[in-house]
Amino acid sequence: MNISYNWLKQYLPIGLTAHEAAELLTHSGLEVEHVVPFSSVEGGLAGIVIGEVLTREKHPDADRLSVTTVNIGTGEPLQIVCGAPNVAAGQKVVVATVGAMLYPSTGEPFEIKKSKIRGQASEGMICAEDEIGLGESHAGIMVLPADVKVGTPAADYFGIENDEVLEIGLTPNRADAMSHIGVARDLRAVARAAKPGFETLELNWPSVAEYSAAIKQNPIAIEVKDADACPRYVGIYIEGIEVKPSPQWLQNRLKAIGSRPINNVVDITNFVLHEMGQP
Repeated sequence: MNISYNWLKQYLPIGLTAHEAAELLTHSGLEVEHVVPFSSVEGGLAGIVIGEVLTREKHPDADRLSVTTVNIGTGEPLQIVCGAPNVAAGQKVVVATVGAMLYPSTGEPFEIKKSKIRGQASEGMICAEDEIGLGESHAGIMVLPADVKVGTPAADYFGIENDEVLEIGLTPNRADAMSHIGVARDLRAVARAAKPGFETLELNWPSVAEYSAAIKQNPIAIEVKDADACPRYVGIYIEGIEVKPSPQWLQNRLKAIGSRPINNVVDITNFVLHEMGQP
């Protein structure tokens, strides 16, 4: 069972690291076999920042290359040789600094190194979206809005989420823990008992009050023919749905636990399954 720690903390605002929580859960009988780091984009865009192209000159020894100077907010501008046809002075761009590891959409990861390209020093790389795993386009470098602050980490600008995933080895008798809420219940109980300062720790249930005014009479009748076998069956009818990609936060939650996002309807169904343990 994979549990996203960021997701878990939505229900249990606990001030523990993922490894501390894993230890408590293991002591309670839910054995955490591994704690695995996760990023919504491989590598988490570490070492990649927002820069501004100050100057752009034609490379003296290569028709298709440009020699640029780029401000990344650290003081002295970097000289970067760029092969993109759309690079120009005044642009806000994505810059991979020396030492950054890039994970492109296709191909093998590679490290940015200080180098010489056709005799000109290059101290980084101005990136296209496919070169940092954010898309498939390689038509040119990414050009960002003019109001983006120089030096901003690319991970912050693009909303990259870093998480840790608890891999729990569940036994068949613990179906109650096959969900984030189920694991949050256990973690709350053991933390209250074992950790000083956590005696009043409570679960944080999502509120649905804002949706109550929109609920109307369900046009689909539900008939339970055997109340002993099925004491309660609840249904809700939702209309006006547009099938489209899910918001990024929802995609991140599913990716973290190894579930591939499909569309908003499929994804929210899978989200609730892993949230509550009920399909």
